[in-house]
Formats: sequence, structure tokens, C-alpha cells
Amino acid sequence: MMRMTRREEELAARELAHVLNNTRTIYNPLPGYDKNVFHERYQIGLDCDEVYPNIYIGDASSAKNKQYLMKLGISHVVNTAEGKLLGQVDTDQDFYRNTTIQYLGFSIMDLPVSNIGQYFAEVADFMEKAIKGGGKVLVHCLMGMSRSSTCVLAYLMIKEGMTAAEAIKQVRQHRDIRPNDGFLLQLVQLDYKLQAQRLGYSQ
Repeated sequence: MMRMTRREEELAARELAHVLNNTRTIYNPLPGYDKNVFHERYQIGLDCDEVYPNIYIGDASSAKNKQYLMKLGISHVVNTAEGKLLGQVDTDQDFYRNTTIQYLGFSIMDLPVSNIGQYFAEVADFMEKAIKGGGKVLVHCLMGMSRSSTCVLAYLMIKEGMTAAEAIKQVRQHRDIRPNDGFLLQLVQLDYKLQAQRLGYSQ
């Protein structure tokens, strides 16, 4: 099967951006709380949403609040921004040593040139194992908007059989996600690869 040209990939990424921008986010109460008041998240200092059954996307403050994670029943955490530099979140497995939380982390900067696609399969397998085992997963970055959402979208495509557009609609309805343009392009490439595999073509 022929590969997409760069121009075709860029056009497909623009279409995904259009889907993203035209899918309305319905703001729900912060998980674990009852009030549906958006600014209350900032008063509490937490920001996360359940975007698919047992899958949460959140920011650094949510990931670092172990008491809150235990309240939600989070069993697995994926840190897509591991590190101590600006724009990163300095947690690791040792951070959760006094809990039962299982951890997966890697360092990716929120830049269009960053190769986040290299982690799609590993994250998807980690999340699938967690959910099949009856767990709940928090996937986070610094703000819970770009890196984390991209990995959740990839999971929905790889493990739940969604197209990139379907995954974006699913997640965007529950959280204001904003994958950068380079990440959208990598989701286009993943979408094409998965569709080819399902049609019996090899890459």
C-alpha cells in the first residue's frame, strides 16, 4: 500500500484540527466533587477529567496529589512529561512508593518536532493492562492538554479501534484538549498505519 505524501498528511492533520476545534467540550464537575463550577478547579488546585471509562487526563497538580488519586481509585499513572526542566513534571515510580499506584513515565517536550509517536504502543499496552485488570488510569503532562491527550487518543485508536477523528470527538467532549500540530500529524500517521493493518496491508 502506498504511503501518504507529506502534503496529504498535512491536509489530514488540518482536518483533525478542524474536528478538534468544532467539538464542544461539556464541562463536568471535577471527578470526586459534586459542584459543576469551572473556576472551582483552580480554587481547589486540581484539574482532571474522565474522558473515557476508567481513563482520566489531568495536570501536574492532580498527578502529585496522591490523596486525590486514591480517592478516585487511580491504580496506574502515565507521566508524559517526566523530568525536572521547565514544562516537565518531576515524578517517578519512587514518588508513588507509599501507594499501590503503578507508574510509567517518559520525557517529551510539548513541541511539534517531538517524537511522541515512539511511545504510543508502550503507553497503549500499559493502559490496556491496567483497565483489563479493573484499574483506572491517569495520563498527565504539565497542563493535561497536549502530550497526555495525544497518548490517550493513540490508546483509543490502537486498542479501541477508533479513527483519529472519532477519538478526538470522544475525548474533546469531556476535556478541552489541544494537541500541538506536530502531534496531530503523528496521529494522522498512526491512523493511516492502523487502517492499513486492518485492511491487511503491511507498511
